[in-house]
Amino acid sequence: MYTVTISKTGQTFQVAAGEAILTAALRQQLVLPYGCKTGACGACKGTVVQGQVDHGQQFQEKALTLEERAAGKALFCQATACSDLTIDARVIGSGDIQIKTLPCRVQKLERLADDVIRLELKLPANETLKFFAGQYLDFILRDGTRRSFSMANAPHADGFIEIHVRHVPGGQFTDHVFSKLKEKDILRFEAPMGTFFLREENQHPIIFVASGTGFAPIKAIIEHMQEKNIQRPAVLYWGGRRPHDLYMHQLAETWAAQGKLRYVPVISEATLEDAWHGRTGFVHQAVMQDFPDLSAYEVYACGVPVMVEAAQRDFIAQCKLPEAAFYADSFTTAADLAR
Repeated sequence: MYTVTISKTGQTFQVAAGEAILTAALRQQLVLPYGCKTGACGACKGTVVQGQVDHGQQFQEKALTLEERAAGKALFCQATACSDLTIDARVIGSGDIQIKTLPCRVQKLERLADDVIRLELKLPANETLKFFAGQYLDFILRDGTRRSFSMANAPHADGFIEIHVRHVPGGQFTDHVFSKLKEKDILRFEAPMGTFFLREENQHPIIFVASGTGFAPIKAIIEHMQEKNIQRPAVLYWGGRRPHDLYMHQLAETWAAQGKLRYVPVISEATLEDAWHGRTGFVHQAVMQDFPDLSAYEVYACGVPVMVEAAQRDFIAQCKLPEAAFYADSFTTAADLAR
């Protein structure tokens, strides 16, 4: 057993030999930043100030480069301790959210687009799930493998959970959802997961950036802001290849019409038959065109890894966004992990 000390706060926790540092922290109700927990997204990256770790093999070099490893960086979702450690990592919270493993019933399946289904999941009558808007759950499949999906509803809408599932052809779980899953079926999940949620203690205006079903957790955050009457100025940029990829476009337009936020849909591969007259190109570049100076903003970005990575890189390097003001959830699929 080793002791891990957070350099900036002095907080300590114990980690067993072979146990991931993030796993040990969460087990002791100390929440460090994380996303996929598979070594692919880089959200859990921090610095080992003192001591030695074993990085293991379950990560991609784009998430932790050789240069970063040489500089003392580590992915805490994968790194295990080889000695007592002092680490530089942000502590997000502690003790107020309990991770549970629960069954749920499929209450409703709604086709939002040809390749997107909305699942409404009913919790057991004697159970509640406390979570922050924007967090995700892991479905636990029969073979023990997991599939992660963001919860698209805010916590005040309790009693059910909303999930947006995009069909990935050949994907074990999404093929099942689109071809075999039916109402009243029972699924099993673990939640809540992740640190993609609104930092309510801050007052900066917000830029939301979504691609595809990355809209789901942002929808939850926006609905939470409406419920809590959080008045921070906000702009939503939602990108897709074709207009039908913006599968809840009318809901976003309704928010804008009600003055809740400004909405900018962006399409990258519009065809003549789409008759699209709105913004075109990559969604993060539309943000940069409109906000060349992001120094006074916070950005919440969610979607495919290539979009999230480009937004983080370019917003910080070219638009003066403070590194600590970029919050993201990168939708890493099983196929991404196999690459």
